Amino acid sequence: MPRIHFHQQLDELRARLLAMAALAQQNLECVLDAYRTSNLGLCEHVMDNEQAINRSEREVDELAYDLLAMEQPMAIDLRFILAVIKINGDLERIGDQCVNIADRVRLLHGESRVELPIDIERMGEISGNMIRGAIQSLMEADAFLAASILGMDDQVDDMNRDAYTSLMSLMMNDPEAAPHALNALIICRNLERIADHATNIAEDVIFWVRGADIRHGVTVVLD
Repeated sequence: MPRIHFHQQLDELRARLLAMAALAQQNLECVLDAYRTSNLGLCEHVMDNEQAINRSEREVDELAYDLLAMEQPMAIDLRFILAVIKINGDLERIGDQCVNIADRVRLLHGESRVELPIDIERMGEISGNMIRGAIQSLMEADAFLAASILGMDDQVDDMNRDAYTSLMSLMMNDPEAAPHALNALIICRNLERIADHATNIAEDVIFWVRGADIRHGVTVVLD
């Protein structure tokens, strides 16, 4: 009977984490729409969701720590709880990055649009796909899917580096475009960080499912 209760608590922990992940993913979609359409209402929605994400982070951490303290889980259950604690932190930080982007969208509101030599929408799309894939790998305990997310981070990193070079050049050569270019530069940096957090989530899923720590460039063959 105690083990049944323990697994019910694990299911509740998973459900709470997935609900938090849905909010973080929704925030990214909203803030990208807000950037594209200059819709300040979407920015406010992001701020409201951020409060819910922060509450969820505290609740998930509390439940996870209680399980560690009271149940003393072993093996894969222990790895799952440890992974949840780390994933929880990454989801909260994704929420923070979305708020940072929303702040930049609000600063740009009312400003004339400037043609920029970058593709923020594409960068946001890849980052969003990474979050969706990482969360799906968590739902399905799929280490292969999680591993497929890791290579996508390089693409976002490359886009961020190209954006930095292009936008710095634009700011130096066209002072009137500087405010918009600077805000776009900060948005790109936040998207790059979101992709990093999605990568962290994927690595934690692999740790949970396979017991393999692949951080810092360590490679593991998944068979």
